[in-house]
Amino acid sequence: MLFVPLPFVVAFLLLILLIQMIRRNDGNAPNPFFAALIAVYILQSVVIGVRWGYGITLILPVQAFLAAIVPALAWLSFEGLRDGRSPLNRPVLLLHALPALVILGFIAFWPAPISLALILIFLGYGTALTALAWAGPNALGSSRLDGVISAYRALQVTAFAVLASGLMDIVISFDFAETGGVYSGSIVAFGNVLALFILGTAATVAGTSQPPTESAGDDRFAPVITPSAEDAQIAASLDDLMQSRTLYRDVDLNLNRLARKMGLSVRQVSSAVNRVKSMSVSQYVNDYRVREACRSLADTDEPITRIMFDAGFQTKSNFNREFLRVTGMSPKAWRGRTSVANEKAEKIMRLVG
Repeated sequence: MLFVPLPFVVAFLLLILLIQMIRRNDGNAPNPFFAALIAVYILQSVVIGVRWGYGITLILPVQAFLAAIVPALAWLSFEGLRDGRSPLNRPVLLLHALPALVILGFIAFWPAPISLALILIFLGYGTALTALAWAGPNALGSSRLDGVISAYRALQVTAFAVLASGLMDIVISFDFAETGGVYSGSIVAFGNVLALFILGTAATVAGTSQPPTESAGDDRFAPVITPSAEDAQIAASLDDLMQSRTLYRDVDLNLNRLARKMGLSVRQVSSAVNRVKSMSVSQYVNDYRVREACRSLADTDEPITRIMFDAGFQTKSNFNREFLRVTGMSPKAWRGRTSVANEKAEKIMRLVG
């Protein structure tokens, strides 16, 4: 019977996730760093399967080289959601290739420090990702407002996993020093396979900005401060802009784009909304989208999916969640209730007439 290592199965599932991410971008090219990150996860999972499934140690240098690529790609992927610059228009972009080149040099000339170098690479990038996550969801200003919270959750998961990988390498180094690596196989096989699948899922989610439910827990990044006169003016201007130009209909709307249209900084816009409206920018915009959807559900017979897209939502799951948050019921239930109310009103008018 043919033996198929579990990492091969994980690689196949990650390939499916990559294809789904490309499809969710409606034919547009996905974020190249997220796509490359998932591709490296796939290759790494295959290499792990070959190494620990079939005991082929000659592939270890490839595993070390791929491991050095992952943290840099993870940083470039999420850092790109911060400012929205072109992937190739990043400062010191080529410097992020240095860790992989260093490992490649060690593989060729001096293998002894490879483990220590990988630990430092993972801990360094893990710290940088953690600092980015600590800034809160508004730090990902170029992520679609329809999915910024999911991208932020993916960032948190990735930061934790990259740091954990560095710590796991330390544990493996101690295991080799004390027992000759008795437990290392199990640690690598289980830990890496689980981490790769979780990270691949997170990268797919962030790459497409598929949103989960927003929770009040995010408010800890926006302390409650009494709104200033400037905050009130910005909020009023934003209300006028949303109503007059219906910006909420833009499914690709993000915080950076909103700030540029107002001629303000991202921090000024997000702070004004947080303080005056007591909500995040994504919730603020989705409130407008839900109100527009409510009007269409009550006044037209258009399909709910068409109304969802016209209002500015990208996914049905987020539309349903945000609609429930704002109205306390599903879109279908809302339409049913308004239909009954309209029928009653018509009957009353006929009786009065």
